Amino acid sequence: MRAPLSWLREYVDLPADQTGRDVAARLIAAGLEVETVERLGADITGPLVVGRVLAIEELTGFKKPIRYCQVDVGDANGTGEPQNIVCGATNFAVGDKVVVILPGGVLPGDFRIGARNTYGRLSEGMICSAAELGMGDDHSGIIVLPPEHEVGTDAIELLELVDEVLDIAVTPDRGYCLSMRGIARETAIAYGLPLRDPALLDVPVPNEHGHPVRIDDRRGCDRFTARTVTGVRPDARSPIWLQRRLQKAGMRPISLPVDITNYVMLELGQPLHAYDRSRVSGAIGVRRARPGEKLTTLDGTKRELDPEDLVITDDSGPIGLAGVMGGADTEIADGRDTAGTTEIVIEAAHFDPVAIARTARRHKLSSEASRRFERGVDPLATSAAAQRTVDLLVLLAGGTAEAGVTEIVSPSGPHTVKMRADHPDRVAGVVYGRETVVHRLQEVGCDVYGADELTVTVPSWRPDLTDPNDLAEEVMRLEGYESLPATLPRLPSGRGLTERQRLHRRIGRALAGAGYVETPNYPFLGDTAFDRLGLAPDDNRRRIVRLANPLSDEEPALRTTLLPGLLTALRRNEGRGSAGGHGGLALFETGLVFLPTGEEVPAVRLPVDRRPTDEEIAGLEAALPVQPRRAAVVLAGAREPDGWWGAGRPATWADAVEAARTVAAQAGVELTVTADRHAPWHPGRCAALHAGTDGGQVLVGHAGELHPRVIKVMHLPARTCAMEIDLDLLERASSGAVQAPEVSTFPVATQDVALVVDDSVPAAEVEAALRKGAGELLESLRLFDVFTGEQLGEGKKSLAYTLRFRAPDRTLTAEDASAAREAAVAAAAERTGAVLRGA
Repeated sequence: MRAPLSWLREYVDLPADQTGRDVAARLIAAGLEVETVERLGADITGPLVVGRVLAIEELTGFKKPIRYCQVDVGDANGTGEPQNIVCGATNFAVGDKVVVILPGGVLPGDFRIGARNTYGRLSEGMICSAAELGMGDDHSGIIVLPPEHEVGTDAIELLELVDEVLDIAVTPDRGYCLSMRGIARETAIAYGLPLRDPALLDVPVPNEHGHPVRIDDRRGCDRFTARTVTGVRPDARSPIWLQRRLQKAGMRPISLPVDITNYVMLELGQPLHAYDRSRVSGAIGVRRARPGEKLTTLDGTKRELDPEDLVITDDSGPIGLAGVMGGADTEIADGRDTAGTTEIVIEAAHFDPVAIARTARRHKLSSEASRRFERGVDPLATSAAAQRTVDLLVLLAGGTAEAGVTEIVSPSGPHTVKMRADHPDRVAGVVYGRETVVHRLQEVGCDVYGADELTVTVPSWRPDLTDPNDLAEEVMRLEGYESLPATLPRLPSGRGLTERQRLHRRIGRALAGAGYVETPNYPFLGDTAFDRLGLAPDDNRRRIVRLANPLSDEEPALRTTLLPGLLTALRRNEGRGSAGGHGGLALFETGLVFLPTGEEVPAVRLPVDRRPTDEEIAGLEAALPVQPRRAAVVLAGAREPDGWWGAGRPATWADAVEAARTVAAQAGVELTVTADRHAPWHPGRCAALHAGTDGGQVLVGHAGELHPRVIKVMHLPARTCAMEIDLDLLERASSGAVQAPEVSTFPVATQDVALVVDDSVPAAEVEAALRKGAGELLESLRLFDVFTGEQLGEGKKSLAYTLRFRAPDRTLTAEDASAAREAAVAAAAERTGAVLRGA
């Protein structure tokens, strides 16, 4: 909401020395978000005056129209002689009043004006357009003023060019600040000054002579006021002060009737709509749309209506989307036409905020009206807004207000909240006292009764005040957040990170140390993500938790896997050339996934005036899906870069498996890796990751190279690899805190062994056999080579391992190491059928 300071001063008698920044500081202290204070006209220097065009000479021989004009500027030039000015605009004629800046003046952007020769003539100044004066973006022509303004009048003051505008970011709970009335009330409170409420108008009582109105949906529209003005001059133009206030507030002047409704909306916060009565057939109605109905809105778009849409109708059908945008069929005719609108019906209504918000989103049509209705509009302001509109139409357009007044009101009482007088004290930790609490609540418009137990009647323009904590917040913000004490909570001693948190941090550090970059992603996805991953229709990962109010209709659910977000990040970074100098990308993420079980119960709303009971908390937890924590990596391109040291190496499925081992090592868990077929991985390059628990081997994740179809559909680099692993399952498989290794002072004995096994034998089985056979002397075991070839025979492979032996209490002899090696080979031969290569 843009609030001009000059307009704000009409409702609050601010001290003359208060600048826009001073007012902004007061409003910020009261809890409003003033983003900027724009100083208008600060870079304009006169003489800028009103001139009258005396003569126009059309210059020919140029690529565009050029006119040589004689303009009377009175005594502003010191001589009283006409000023000769070259101008390229054609939207004015002899006798028109225009805005002229004389030599010596300065326009926005430090554009200095002087007398100069151009197009073969001497130009002594410039005839100005709205854009050149910083009044808007209209470059279509120069400003033509109404004829009543005197020649030589100071145009800086006439056009109200010098002002300050506060740009306020209005949060959803403060919809009343989307009006000058609301901002003026906050300003008056901040300065302790009285407010001249623009809504305090004498309004005639309703009668049966007004335009007929029929409301079929009282829940969607609980209040509707209709007034009629006749004899409106079609050629009437908005006065300069009205146009300038709209422009400063960020709106474009259109026509007098439309400008008036926009002005009243900005002033009082009540959206209005004006209908050409000659185009309205019968009674105006409010109802839900019917299936198949269509409406062409004022933006020229033909829209198919939804049965949930609240619409304004007449005997011909829908004529407007209630609270969002009017229809083109009843639009006010352009006043430039002598056959323009002369009879206007004014609508001022109060609509259900939820219905308006959903309609605006459904049709992707956010308007100034819908922004206000969905945040909450003062329902008692409809009559005043309609009266203010009628008064302005009578004053500025020469109209006559008809005596008929239509007002339909659904019975409703004021909202009251009961609160202990010391409740704000207990919330803030500051002793305000009853008098301060009552005073501050009365300032915001509440009626307060009672002593220790207060009964607070909330004003109609504050629908956000619903419970005692809302009232306490009002007291706190008006007394000043800076007065609240900064007290650190006393934490109980002896508590730190949980084991789950420590594991999470260790894993992040380990992956970062292995060259992966952490890329947190939004936890939202849609069905298209599963389709791209090639998941089967009955895949459990397609069972999702849908959000009631998603940020995007394309991603309405919570993720069941980390891979879609990571793969999207990989594609985006690769497409933007962020793969680094070596041409490789390696990303990781740790986070929650959300797995519904189907046994969730409806959530209950917890109380805010006390601590929830254990049963209430348990009931809330029962409504949540299972939320395991996972880690995932994706990598593509070079894993080891080229350099002077030699050739690089591309990332392969083995790197994804190694990432899983890195993660598992932080939990002190040894993974068993076996071949598997699991989407979205390549069926021949997919590994299942198992961890041993008391109940046996448990599947904790998968790793490998992605399926070529997935890579093609998602536009990923060739041979992209990925890994995803369940950290909660790893933690359960862990034997506890990771033990630091014992450091021996005795030397290590290294033995290499190459075993030939069938292709179908997993390397993990061979490794497990070697470990068991080698006994306690084995310190570590590493697979360093896999070989296949004709010399081994068809269906055979060679696995080469390095075995490191060490004793904690002595130096091993060659016989000790050889015996341990032979025992390991014998165990592998017995369990897997391995044969020592070359034997």
